[in-house]
Amino acid sequence: MILEIVSPEAKLFSGEVTSVTLPGVDGSFQILNHHAPIVSILEKGTIKIAAPSFNFSKEVAGKFTKVNDQTYTLEITSGTIEMKDNKIIVLVD
Repeated sequence: MILEIVSPEAKLFSGEVTSVTLPGVDGSFQILNHHAPIVSILEKGTIKIAAPSFNFSKEVAGKFTKVNDQTYTLEITSGTIEMKDNKIIVLVD
């Protein structure tokens, strides 16, 4: 599935991922391949991204924390997420 993470300043990430864990207002939740369509509000917390490989631009690489070769995290203060047709769009602050 495709994940795009966008902030007011820049597109932070765009690429193929295997799973995404997000800090929802009612608790953390995970999205896997072929998840049902969903729209949700995110609260302050950590987005955990699992992917076979990562390619960050130099301008945004410092925002992400490497857990291992296939997992990175991103701290956010709030946001929204939409999952539809195997594409996830996350708008973050």
